[in-house]
Amino acid sequence: MQANTSFSIALKPKLRFVSMIVYTLGTIFFPFDRAVFWLQELLEREIIVEPVLLQHGATNADKLNHPLLTSVASLTISEMHDAIRQSSLVISHAGQGSTRMLAEMGACFVLIPRLRRYGEHVDDHQLLFARAVERFGVPHCTELEQLIKYIKQPPVPLKNKLFNAPSLAEHLIVRYKLAELQTK
Repeated sequence: MQANTSFSIALKPKLRFVSMIVYTLGTIFFPFDRAVFWLQELLEREIIVEPVLLQHGATNADKLNHPLLTSVASLTISEMHDAIRQSSLVISHAGQGSTRMLAEMGACFVLIPRLRRYGEHVDDHQLLFARAVERFGVPHCTELEQLIKYIKQPPVPLKNKLFNAPSLAEHLIVRYKLAELQTK
């Protein structure tokens, strides 16, 4: 299905779903073809039987074609929040910002870490991160069969913040403001 870049949950109420799966791959320029292949399998095998909103970023999703699928390259933060609130499950890349947001929103979610061996990122930091947050109840999967298990039996939503530390952006703003003040 072609990316529908005009999709807006907030502006197009006819596209509102009672329940849906949000499948978000992030916006980094590395392709995440494994996740797209998995989604196609999940839809074709009718493991997913509810509407899916795919946010694919730079990953080519043109070959995905299914009546339950709405595909967009990106969403505004407001649109993403709206979609998450409507979701029964969020399947997300294992980015730290996305994971933190999902936990703070109390979303039901599972992570798919991008892996270096498939050219999905420069290293395996997403896998290391996913393993680290697993102790807080955040599930992740590296195999399709693991993901199928979480679709059939979704994990319990988190009820609080995952981290009490500032986000990386907040940290850098403070750090560089301090550095700027010290040079004056």
